[in-house]
Amino acid sequence: MTIALWCLLAAGLLPLAFSAYAKRARGFDNNNPRAWFTTLEGSQARAVAAMENSFEGLPLFVAAVLTAHMLKGPQASADLLALTYVVLRVIYGVLYIAGLGTLRSLTWLAGLACVIGLFIIAA
Repeated sequence: MTIALWCLLAAGLLPLAFSAYAKRARGFDNNNPRAWFTTLEGSQARAVAAMENSFEGLPLFVAAVLTAHMLKGPQASADLLALTYVVLRVIYGVLYIAGLGTLRSLTWLAGLACVIGLFIIAA
């Protein structure tokens, strides 16, 4: 299996790390976690937002990696772009939790550029 395909797993698991950070708060309600998440504040609320954004961005990343794979784009480029995307998403989440909005947005944009790059190399 290629690095790019392994990155699909990594990107899919990444939101769980942000969720785990948010759940560090006392009183986690496993019977009603979505309602409980709305009660969070500060860095833990931002961790929930990072989790949600990670889930939202996942379908496009999956489509880009699979498109590059199926259309036989240059594998080294696909691996590099996918790995860079995952690293940027980790940094994105850390910046989100830290409340560094401008850097977070720039990191998000760089991740989007990786996704677009995956589609381009498949062309």
